[in-house]
Amino acid sequence: MNRPRIDLVKYRWIWFGISLAILIPGVIGIAICLVKFHAPLRPGIDFTGGSILQYQFEKAAPLDTVRSILTESGFAGSQVQLATIAGNEVVVMRTKAIENESEKRQLDQSLQTQLGKFKALSVDKVSGTIGPELLTSGLLALIFTFLMMVAYISYRFKLDYAVCAIIALIHDALALCGIFALLGIIMGTEVDSLFISAVLTVIGFSVHDTIVVFDRIRENAKYVGSKAIDPQTGKDYKKTFGDVANDSVNQTLTRSIYTSLTVIITLSVLYLLGGVTTRDFVLAMLIGIISGTYSSIFNASCLLVLWRELKSQRRAKMA
Repeated sequence: MNRPRIDLVKYRWIWFGISLAILIPGVIGIAICLVKFHAPLRPGIDFTGGSILQYQFEKAAPLDTVRSILTESGFAGSQVQLATIAGNEVVVMRTKAIENESEKRQLDQSLQTQLGKFKALSVDKVSGTIGPELLTSGLLALIFTFLMMVAYISYRFKLDYAVCAIIALIHDALALCGIFALLGIIMGTEVDSLFISAVLTVIGFSVHDTIVVFDRIRENAKYVGSKAIDPQTGKDYKKTFGDVANDSVNQTLTRSIYTSLTVIITLSVLYLLGGVTTRDFVLAMLIGIISGTYSSIFNASCLLVLWRELKSQRRAKMA
């Protein structure tokens, strides 16, 4: 049974346009965050420093009321979430650093007056000095990852393969960061050290998928210039690099989709049923996996074909 063949290379400008439609708003969001928060994303307390309070109330505590109390107590902009710990509902508050015990007593008194008695499960303070260290180590890890991937793909394949793979990786990282920048502006979503882990994991998954496609293209490159029959016209034609790349992507398309789909299903379940503390991390993974699958199938191979076509045109002009 012949599988339907999708002409991905023919519609490459559509795929590039879809990517731009996602990346441009994201870049705008990153620019707004740079102006508003002095960082490309809305930083969490891992980067800025602050306090995390986990309180278990005897009665149901509306999150909007908790936010209002925090604002009145001088902690405007705090993140308030509902979590389940040991089967009990717990209110998790992420605030700016509580400098002294009197501020905490005043906040506790306001919460108890308006919401009733509660039990303080944990009160943790994250030092702001941790932020620069985490950010620096995260950026160094990202740069080192990119350099190692360029070196490996250049050795394993060719330089143009490496450049196209890195562009696809930058696409995935930028799409993920752009979406989270917009979420930070619209919904107040903050990023922490787990976000860097998610970005690095997404990069590893994306390049793995891209290498599978590129490996098939390299194997089929020997058929460039060979004769083939057009199924629509029945006429003979010589295969170009674009035809070979198109065939290769179609040969690996099902595998790529099935592999990614199993991961997406798992992450979706974790996002819906998992804890609040890991929800943003799972969301970052989910966005990154979808973006990585898209870029591996629709962008990386089409960029490689475009590179080869421009190279051939340049050689033809010089001849």
